[in-house]
Amino acid sequence: MHVDLSNVSKVYPDPPEVVTALSNISFQVNEGEFLCIVGPSGCGKSTLLRMIAGLDQPTSGEIRFKGDLVTAPHEKISMVFQSFALLPWRTVLGNVEFGLEVQGCPKDERVSTSLDLLEMVGLKGSENLFPRQLSGGMKQRVGIARALAIDPEVVLMDEAFSAIDEFTAEALRAEVAEIHAQTQKTFLLVTHNLPEAIELADRILVLSARPGKVKSIVPVEIKKPRKPTTDDFVSIHRDIFALLQSELENTIMRRRLSELKELQGLRDIEAR
Repeated sequence: MHVDLSNVSKVYPDPPEVVTALSNISFQVNEGEFLCIVGPSGCGKSTLLRMIAGLDQPTSGEIRFKGDLVTAPHEKISMVFQSFALLPWRTVLGNVEFGLEVQGCPKDERVSTSLDLLEMVGLKGSENLFPRQLSGGMKQRVGIARALAIDPEVVLMDEAFSAIDEFTAEALRAEVAEIHAQTQKTFLLVTHNLPEAIELADRILVLSARPGKVKSIVPVEIKKPRKPTTDDFVSIHRDIFALLQSELENTIMRRRLSELKELQGLRDIEAR
């Protein structure tokens, strides 16, 4: 297995109470697979991705990449952030080649690689611009090129299309699908956009409400490119939406029960 998570939990000590973000998460990702992760807000999707990236550590359990324990950022695992996370003092080219520079890659080689990737993501001619001169879609293209520059085996994408307009997001999704098909790299995408997940994924991992647990893993066996109007697409959308809706209802019910317990506690105090 390319990426393997075994009984991964994440607990944040947040006095006066302890917050469990993720609980006993176990799943495997195959090499070359496109896995999407969906779940209710606050269920730990981004936390899970950051731990796979080695940017955060699980409280318990193990995350392995090609059998090796992930305890820090790995040169073969890269990440595309929702907030773009570009270095404002660097040009487009400078941002894309940054990872290669850190790895000690010779200047001529890293410039050549970065220029090729900028052309791949449709930014040829923009290499000397600065992030402040770019639209949101252009910034995310730079982020994608930067993630690919180090030739990773695994590309992690955290809500990568949510900070840009839908027209641009649609074009970027098509480009990412094409990059995945060309490179056969392993992609993991966290998203709140269910049609987006069905459009891109080989499988969709559905997390429960917090503490996040694996509720279901849904295969998407539809030939690409996929159209949201087909019966198969609609059927998968309906099934996953029902899973997410049940989690939302459970969350609402738990909150209402908590409020009732608090109210009863107040009544008990008043009755003393």
